[in-house]
Amino acid sequence: FVSGFFNSWAMIIATELGDKTFFIAAILCLKHARAPVFFGALSGLVIMTILSSIMGLILPNLMSRKYTHILAAILFIYFGLKLLYDSREMEVGKVSDELQEVEEEVRSANVQFSPPQLAINKKDDGGNDEEQNLMDVEGGSADSDTNSSTEVAFDKVFTQSLTLTFFAEWGDRSQIATIALASHKNVFGVTLGGCLGHAMCTGLACVGGRLLATKISEKNATVGGGIVFLLFGIHAAFFE
Repeated sequence: FVSGFFNSWAMIIATELGDKTFFIAAILCLKHARAPVFFGALSGLVIMTILSSIMGLILPNLMSRKYTHILAAILFIYFGLKLLYDSREMEVGKVSDELQEVEEEVRSANVQFSPPQLAINKKDDGGNDEEQNLMDVEGGSADSDTNSSTEVAFDKVFTQSLTLTFFAEWGDRSQIATIALASHKNVFGVTLGGCLGHAMCTGLACVGGRLLATKISEKNATVGGGIVFLLFGIHAAFFE
């Protein structure tokens, strides 16, 4: 359990910082409240982690655990080498291009969720006193409408954050790595470790992700992820 938990947590931290889902949460928080963005993104990532762990749990039933173990080691080494190879053409001080790509995707998805404004016409100084009194009497109804509007806005941002994050994560290297880990590690440890890692990365993105995004070197992030995958692959191949 401990090995699966730590490996999954470390893998998520290494691959998700500066990844597409990280930037999605950071950009959405520029326009909307942090709470619905955080819980929406985290819900999508938790769902994906659970699905990936289930797929990894089923995989040994389709082929021998010996072969799934070898396949997992090969995948980790492949991803590690690929990331290190890709980093060769990246500039050291260059900020990740993923940020601009995600900004374009968010704009194309028409992510415009400004909370609805309550349609109450303001009266001039010489307005109708009787109508003003009526509004005072119905104040409870106005408060109810405001609360309802806030809930609708929360639901819309939550849904958009969940949807964008879920589909951005589908087929991502962290999903494939989670499947590989769950195929030969404790599935509960992998799931909990992955969820904790996603929660930490998403929380960081919501708090100061946009500022951090401008400081992240694409080359350094890619090299770090490649080293982590290589270490996992070597450990799986020779020490398990």
